[in-house]
Amino acid sequence: MGLSRMPLTALFCALTFGSSLSMAASSDARQPNILLILADDLGYSDLGSYGGDIHTPTLDQLANQGVQFTNMYAAPTCSITRSMLMSGTDNHLAGLGTMAEALQPFQRGKPGYEGFLNQRAYSVAELLKAGGYSTLMVGKWHLGLEADQGPDQRGFEQSFTLLEGGAAHFKPAAVDPTKLEQVHYRENGKPVELPADFYSTDFYTDKLISYLQNNRKDGKPFFAYAAYTAPHWPLQAPKEYLDKYRGRFDQGYDSVRLARLERMKKLGVLAVEAQPAQPLPVNPKLAGWDQLTPEQQQVEARKMEIYAAMVDNLDHNIGRLLDYLRQSGQYDNTLIVFMSDNGAAAENHAQFYPPGAHTDNSYANLGQAGSQIDYGLRWAEVSAAPFHLFKGTTAEGGISVPAIVQLPKGLARQGLERGVARVDDLAPTFLQLAGIATPDQAAAGKHPITGKSLMPMLVGKGSPHGNESLAGELFGNAYYREGNLKLLGIRPQAGFGDNQQPPQWQLFDVARDRGETTDLATSQPQTVARLKAAWLQYAERVGVVFAPR
Repeated sequence: MGLSRMPLTALFCALTFGSSLSMAASSDARQPNILLILADDLGYSDLGSYGGDIHTPTLDQLANQGVQFTNMYAAPTCSITRSMLMSGTDNHLAGLGTMAEALQPFQRGKPGYEGFLNQRAYSVAELLKAGGYSTLMVGKWHLGLEADQGPDQRGFEQSFTLLEGGAAHFKPAAVDPTKLEQVHYRENGKPVELPADFYSTDFYTDKLISYLQNNRKDGKPFFAYAAYTAPHWPLQAPKEYLDKYRGRFDQGYDSVRLARLERMKKLGVLAVEAQPAQPLPVNPKLAGWDQLTPEQQQVEARKMEIYAAMVDNLDHNIGRLLDYLRQSGQYDNTLIVFMSDNGAAAENHAQFYPPGAHTDNSYANLGQAGSQIDYGLRWAEVSAAPFHLFKGTTAEGGISVPAIVQLPKGLARQGLERGVARVDDLAPTFLQLAGIATPDQAAAGKHPITGKSLMPMLVGKGSPHGNESLAGELFGNAYYREGNLKLLGIRPQAGFGDNQQPPQWQLFDVARDRGETTDLATSQPQTVARLKAAWLQYAERVGVVFAPR
């Protein structure tokens, strides 16, 4: 029987457990459903199951019943992660060598820097659709703005999406919209009008449930992709959630972060020997909590309250999706994957998205329509615990994300998984789960799917990257991980923008030093030189474009 036609359960068991279970499973030839849920800018420690103090019962239960990853890597920012997720390969090959919004003159016109998911990259939605799946999507696309670049052109049969990387969570103002509100929503490629009571997370959930209900008529398995925009800036939440966390964060940044670290240790998410980043500010020039006035403390605490409300509402809506699957009898035959698209977001969006005529950032209006605020770098330090640095960098705080996987019933495994995985591993995982052969890239003229299926890992047989390296680059920030050693290259002005300044190279043992606190570069110069040479080979292979010197 060919790989592309073998019933899923027989295929999976034959590859992982052996022939005895394969024979027992072969009577059920149904391909499993696949539900992929992506949060936007969710920090590593925000969920209860990762040590957080926000009410997230749905995701915590999913973590308890499934596999909870402690070493899942995304890319440093949202569109970069999405390109790797959709294609199963490196972002420089898939068309997002950098974010479209950050494309520099020396990068324009270069292969892999198109600013959208290019046609040389596979789309897992196209492959699953060709393999007999109904393909459904809601939420943030961020992989191309043009009519021929949307999800409806890359394999999704039903889609309701925001094309851009961010937007207000409530319906944009019709008169004098701010830059943040000048965005495009599409359903199956066509412009749509949002309802008056639009709130992103609630609406996307309603829409995906309606797609799932319609899908039941054709009897096909589904691949459903819920790309939520919460808790991405701006901080906005439904009114019924806004007061739920009043007073919860009045003790300030460091107290909240230290409490999260202690819970992480008790839960086993943070290994005892894995030194976290210090609770002091990453940037010592920033004011500590005790240096703020009472009025400033009130505003700062309110920001985190609203952020928590958004995460709480997100968890509630994920619960609605899972409840629908249970009620429709599809839950037990569904692979469920949840992860964040990058680390906690510390950037000041106001420098890119100025307020408008109807922006109202008064204290009384914070979190409601018209407000346009971030939670700031110091709360991002809390969300990023136990790591240092944030979204936009290749430090652990930029690319290590919470991730949970629950296999279909009968294949399930529970517990913490400390092996290394990455977002481009999901596409080949989905294909193997569905019994669809990885395509022949040479014959198709496409870039290969280079991610590794996580199926063996999900049944306890170790990381597919155990004897291999992982590498990445964005904005001139770089990393190369070999076993427990991580070579980290961070530009002096780490974060968004061009990559004209060379990175400063550091070396860490991330098994013992998740906070990247102890630089081993001085004591191991030969290792640094070897890993740097290997990273340069990676950069040449995938086509990283460097600034002219």
